[in-house]
Amino acid sequence: MARRTAALVNALTGDRPDPGRVAEVLLAHGETGPVDLTPRDVSEMREAAGRLREVFAAEHAGEAAVVLNRLLGEHTGPLRLTSHGGATPWHPHLDRDDDAPWGEWLLASSCLALTVLVWDRQLPPGRICASAACRNVFITQGPGPERRYCSRRCATRERVAAHRRARSTASPG
Repeated sequence: MARRTAALVNALTGDRPDPGRVAEVLLAHGETGPVDLTPRDVSEMREAAGRLREVFAAEHAGEAAVVLNRLLGEHTGPLRLTSHGGATPWHPHLDRDDDAPWGEWLLASSCLALTVLVWDRQLPPGRICASAACRNVFITQGPGPERRYCSRRCATRERVAAHRRARSTASPG
């Protein structure tokens, strides 16, 4: 669920996210099809994604918890279990019902997933890519060195750029 959150936040970034691309992300992360999103659905999801980006910007678990507590208090209902009428295994939801609008569902389910990560790891659940050319969000992966970039591609691009800058300043005119 947390990886789905990051993928949707990234897909919903920009002025005009493509409803087809957003539907592809939903399907790739377990949503059952067909997924027919209206421009209004995507607009509401984009607004939710902007709020969720604040969690990824948090530097410490405490900052992430403050943002999540605010979002949970302002935008979610009581915790409940659902099986979507027997179509899925029982699982928790924080949106008001199984037919909640996409934006409400995205914000509530994402808050739940990110809250579990903060609780489990006592760390922020993710980060924003350190590459100025990217700015995608990503979920941090357990122990080991802290990741700064969303992908090897971004890390390599930044490392090569830094190397070129260092070489150009070290070279005589």
